[in-house]
Amino acid sequence: MPLITLISDIGEKDYLVAAIKGQLLQISRAFQMVDITHRLTPFNYPQAAYVCRNAIKNFPDFSFHIVLVNLFENKPEQILLAFHERQYIICADNGLLNMILETKPEILIGIPLSSSSTRDSLNIVRSIGKAILAITDGQSLDSIGKPEPAMIEKNPLKPLLNDDWIEGQIIFIDHFENVVVNITRDEFEAQRKGRSFRIMFKRDEVIDKISETYADVSEGEKLALFNSAGYLEIAINKGNAAGLLGLQGFSERQATHLQNRLFYQTVRVYFE
Repeated sequence: MPLITLISDIGEKDYLVAAIKGQLLQISRAFQMVDITHRLTPFNYPQAAYVCRNAIKNFPDFSFHIVLVNLFENKPEQILLAFHERQYIICADNGLLNMILETKPEILIGIPLSSSSTRDSLNIVRSIGKAILAITDGQSLDSIGKPEPAMIEKNPLKPLLNDDWIEGQIIFIDHFENVVVNITRDEFEAQRKGRSFRIMFKRDEVIDKISETYADVSEGEKLALFNSAGYLEIAINKGNAAGLLGLQGFSERQATHLQNRLFYQTVRVYFE
């Protein structure tokens, strides 16, 4: 029984998520589906990559992850299917795949889309479902699509480095308005080299220590910690850091008007 996760920027206000599941179940009622999220901000590739990367790695080996993000940035000619670190990842050929993996996939095939059918979301999902069924029935990846196809690539969003500082961008604001920055613990420690530090952000706010939990500070006080995914997080104990500290990542309003141009607030860590 294949385990399939669904990740998208579709939202949940209309029929489409249910229709996608219905199409997959028409292909096989044995498909076991898990929703990760359908509320990714449209056009926000760094956010999508962060959510996908850190959700996918927690699933059982040989799970299938369908990523329906910005399917129509370009006219779709193929869907990419990667096998990497014992997980299958399926997404549009729009540059998101290498942002999720932050490297080249171990195995990559291109699933061609039929020229005889409308290339809308449901027909694309139907092609994906047929490919998943073929794989679970024992067919080789090479028989399902084109091995090592040319694909669109986008660079993962990485922090800026200097001998005495590291600067990251806000990539995610969670339900509690905790602010996630694209600086990992490993990157922080490699740049720190045992030195003391000051984390600085908008309004000249400063934090000079890393907490282990939100409860390490009094209610209403700001803190920094590394979250369960290993990324730097700015938070306020029982408060909304994004709103109270004036921090903002990529917004839906910017996505509507600017589409592929990405603007982020930054957080800089100085080492002394």
